[in-house]
Amino acid sequence: MTNTGLMAPPARDTSVFVPELVYFEPDALHYPKGQKIHEWAKQQGLPIRMTTSHNRITDLPGETDLEKYRIAKRTLVVGIRKTLKFDQSKPSAEYAIPVATGCMAHCHYCYLQTTLGKKPYVRVYVNTDDILQQARRYIEERAPEVTRFEAACTSDPVGLEHISGSLKEYIEFMGKEPLGRLRFVTKFHHVEPLLDAKHNKHTRFRFSVNADYVIKNFEPATSSFYERIQAAGKVAHAGYPLGFIIAPIIWHEGWEDGYAELLAKLKETLPLEAVSDLTFELIQHRFTKTAKNIIEQRYPKTKLEMDEAKRKYKWGKYGQGKYVYPDEQAQALREFITEQIFSNFPEAQIDYFT
Repeated sequence: MTNTGLMAPPARDTSVFVPELVYFEPDALHYPKGQKIHEWAKQQGLPIRMTTSHNRITDLPGETDLEKYRIAKRTLVVGIRKTLKFDQSKPSAEYAIPVATGCMAHCHYCYLQTTLGKKPYVRVYVNTDDILQQARRYIEERAPEVTRFEAACTSDPVGLEHISGSLKEYIEFMGKEPLGRLRFVTKFHHVEPLLDAKHNKHTRFRFSVNADYVIKNFEPATSSFYERIQAAGKVAHAGYPLGFIIAPIIWHEGWEDGYAELLAKLKETLPLEAVSDLTFELIQHRFTKTAKNIIEQRYPKTKLEMDEAKRKYKWGKYGQGKYVYPDEQAQALREFITEQIFSNFPEAQIDYFT
């Protein structure tokens, strides 16, 4: 199960994220991480502005809402995380641990379209010691149970690691915690800063993958499938437990061939060491009415199918509902992809389908 060379490498290498504009909260500059990022931004020759709050950036350039949105996605805001109460993060973990908020990618279907609302800019937090001390309190509260923390609920922190260095801190912190575990998922291949981290196998490093149709049509500004899988091999070689999230699973013409090819490509490309402790998480595409309106405004040419008449309405918490696939389609997706996973990776574990 080594690389057979059947996958052609990409024509270009997806470059790391470099913002067009950087904001700092004044107090962020009192922290070593804030000073380090400020120095990096100066070396990059980036425009630097000050802001009273990382939650309130009001003077972004752009003539139209669409222009402002696209510029916001290229704007970095460096601040202090004041809210230290962690949200729950079911089903992937007990808690969501804050690393960053906002993402530089342009995935059409992303739930951050609505949860971030009018604040799609990318925020990183410099008071990581405070955040990790709070994580330790949660670990102690739940002892002797193991406590899992999801670090990618509101961002793709791997795509920011060359700027913040925060993930490596979190990984090494959890590596020393007997009852602490870290999890995150990424669509980026820039994993080099994390390969020498002392993780003690307490961090599960997951990659988001999908059928070619989905990646090509709905995931602009992310690393290619080939780049992600090459990075997964490096991560496995570094000893991390590895996982894949297939999300969102999208019903499209030829979906069976698309998802069968995805799992076959994974099998032919991953090194043997990557499959000894492999997990999969399966999430079908869903959307809310609010999300549909925002997505159609921000990506007016999107091919993303969001026809309520073809979906089942599923009630959620707080009276908020989502449109998911009808039971028959959801079952077909689940059964087919599960079969393909176990056919290619008999020892893998499927954590959930939702």
